[in-house]
Amino acid sequence: MTRKKRVIVVDDHPLFREGIKKIIESTAKYEMVGEAGTGREGLQMTRKLEPDLVLVDMSLPDQSGIELTRDILKFSSEIRILIVSMHSKVDYIVKAFQAGATGYLVKESAADMLLEGIDCVLKGNYYMDTKVSQKVVKKLVGIPKHETLVAADSYDSLTPREQEIMVLLAEGMSTNQIADKLFISPKTAENHRSSIMRKLEIHSTIELVRYAAKIGLIDMDLWIK
Repeated sequence: MTRKKRVIVVDDHPLFREGIKKIIESTAKYEMVGEAGTGREGLQMTRKLEPDLVLVDMSLPDQSGIELTRDILKFSSEIRILIVSMHSKVDYIVKAFQAGATGYLVKESAADMLLEGIDCVLKGNYYMDTKVSQKVVKKLVGIPKHETLVAADSYDSLTPREQEIMVLLAEGMSTNQIADKLFISPKTAENHRSSIMRKLEIHSTIELVRYAAKIGLIDMDLWIK
């Protein structure tokens, strides 16, 4: 009998992890052997359980998914990493693959494409969500060789959680809506918002949107009615 491939999920949203678990358990080929809500917990669990695949969220409370990917591969280069993220920004995707991930899937596609992505990376191939693949190719083709994907030192000073919240703010969500989406309190969401504004030295939502568009976090066409 063929051994089931072992999977660990590292994501700080319990409901999302539960949804992933149900998808994985719908097939006889894989089994979810562990789940973690932080990068540290995920790395410890990976070392202990030695899975075939780790599904990693890009934004974790204690570190980025890119950093966790590097940490996991330092432990074992044989483990496959599939990033499952809310971000479809080209720079995130490129950095994820540069860090050693072999797959990238946007969360909104997970219900339909997760098993396809897992199949692909466990066969030793690279996988990219079709929702972003064309976008990535077009972006890379149009970038001059001397141009960096993102040149924003202030943005890099934000924590992974602040970067996640900044995108949501730039897309027009209120702090109450963000709190509901991320399962945090409105006060915590507001504190993150204040921290983002302070670090970026901006003073209004409009300035934040302009900044986010300038460094490529959002598409300004979405704001044009």
